[in-house]
Amino acid sequence: MATDSFPQRLPTLDRLGVTDPSNVSSSEVATEWLNTFSAAITQSDTAAVVDLFLEDGFWKDVIALTWDFRTFEGRKDIKKLLDARLVATGLNELRLLQEPLNEPVLQKVYHDFVWLRFCFGFTTKHGKGTAVVYLVPLPDSKWKAYTLLTCLNSLTNFPQKLGPLRNREVDHGSWEEKRRQETEFSNNDPTVIVIGAGHSGLETAARLKYIGVPTLVIDKKPRVGDSWRDRYKALCLHDTIWYNQTPYLNFPPTWPVYTPAAKLADWLEAYASFLELDVWTASTITKTSWNDSTKTWSVEVNRGGKGIRVLTVKHLVFATGSGGRPKVPDIPGKASFKGSAVHSSEFKSAANHIGKKAIVVGCCNSAHDIAQDFCSHGVDITMYQRSSTFVISTESVAAMLGVVYNDDFPTELADTYNTSLPWAVVRRLHQRMVPMVAETTDKAILDGLAKVGFKTNLGIHGAGSMSLYLERGGGYYIDTGASNSIIDGDIKIKNGSAIESFTENGLRFADGTELQADIIVFATGYGDPRDFMREVCGDEIASKITRVWGLDEEGQSAGVWRYCGHDGLWFANDGLALSRFHSLHLAMQIKAIEEGILNKADIVI
Repeated sequence: MATDSFPQRLPTLDRLGVTDPSNVSSSEVATEWLNTFSAAITQSDTAAVVDLFLEDGFWKDVIALTWDFRTFEGRKDIKKLLDARLVATGLNELRLLQEPLNEPVLQKVYHDFVWLRFCFGFTTKHGKGTAVVYLVPLPDSKWKAYTLLTCLNSLTNFPQKLGPLRNREVDHGSWEEKRRQETEFSNNDPTVIVIGAGHSGLETAARLKYIGVPTLVIDKKPRVGDSWRDRYKALCLHDTIWYNQTPYLNFPPTWPVYTPAAKLADWLEAYASFLELDVWTASTITKTSWNDSTKTWSVEVNRGGKGIRVLTVKHLVFATGSGGRPKVPDIPGKASFKGSAVHSSEFKSAANHIGKKAIVVGCCNSAHDIAQDFCSHGVDITMYQRSSTFVISTESVAAMLGVVYNDDFPTELADTYNTSLPWAVVRRLHQRMVPMVAETTDKAILDGLAKVGFKTNLGIHGAGSMSLYLERGGGYYIDTGASNSIIDGDIKIKNGSAIESFTENGLRFADGTELQADIIVFATGYGDPRDFMREVCGDEIASKITRVWGLDEEGQSAGVWRYCGHDGLWFANDGLALSRFHSLHLAMQIKAIEEGILNKADIVI
């Protein structure tokens, strides 16, 4: 196992030298701390501010102070942040929030770990935001901040055109022609081109549109939503409706808890229509060039039967998925194989292979889904497990998400809480929670898998699926039923020996065994998210891009939703929940640049 990049310890009651502070008034503690904090902020007394934090406390910022996604650990680094950005930002008007669900509350996270969570609103020179503070008790009855989040919600002079700011004009028959001209960009070029009309691309385009940035979405497929529609037929989201809501337009109350991919595809097509997003489908970018003096892109678009269009834009946003090109291992002898060998991205349905034998190479979400599809169609199916897998039940995931993602909790507040903790803290919390779930709720499944030889793990450093998602983009299975099929022997397992070569009738392994198959599906993941950008922008531009995906040294996602190393180039790649939340932050960064509010060179910490 690699060296742990985040070795921080939780401030447990024992470590702090205190007993359970269950009798305190949460509101009084929060008010006292915030009043002292606010006074120090008003006086720009950064030393007094950092004294309100634990020595190893955190300040996490989402574009409020830094116009970036940053985490500062320890008083020394927090003071560096404040010395550089407090006056420049104009942090002001701090006010305790005490509405239901965001009021101060004492939370017993574990038997030996307690914190007091509260929220406050604030303004800056350019916007309004929400902060979330987690205080822990000290022996002298004082409370200090373990971690604080500042998150910008809106730009003061450029609010989202929602509610009372929506269009109030009465239209007498001009709407259809107006929409045609808007979509065609007949009279102007867009400011932003978003490449990819999946959920991330459409949500980013919606955020940009309703913050006043002309945006065009381009997708090579014939219909909006085809990125989901063209996947394997059995695909269904493994997390819940409440976690996967789309901005500005919620799923109806009749929507199922777990969304089939084809249904999501239709929703995204309707979403683009209802929100009047400007999308060119069946279109490809054939050439781009960057003018560094004007900070603009020249983009040549082949509209697939509608001619060629050359556009001059300020920003390109790549929303082409969390991975790059499909990855397939290079196995000798493929030409001799008489059957079909495909990557999971090319596979459609097991219904086409009834009465045959199949092998799925891989053992994460897609592999399990496809293996279960084969099993449901009576196909003789073996899953080849190359390495151990983290497995968790949908019930356990739903229970964890359901704390804030449910019918009674505002999605915006849930998203704020969901991002409020630094990764180093989330990791430590998950390192306690994941083994507990494995030994309780999911024990029967995990024990059953072990008995049939399926190898499981607890994730990177024992932190479960979230660590695998953020650091690798996969490597786990949220069990929607395939585990029981494995336990019952309906899906056979092969592991413990490397694939040596293809044979005429299947695969040969290093231990001398052979598996026969008519079809082999490689559910072996995807390459670098920069792959598509390199094809569109060329090697010279690509060489300037930092790592995209994975975690940086502060525990923030590298290169996604934030500056990636090149002006006017962005990546919007994530699951539905994080895309919903961070698409707004990307849109505000772009708007701030266009309005002259944000100049990256001015921000030095």
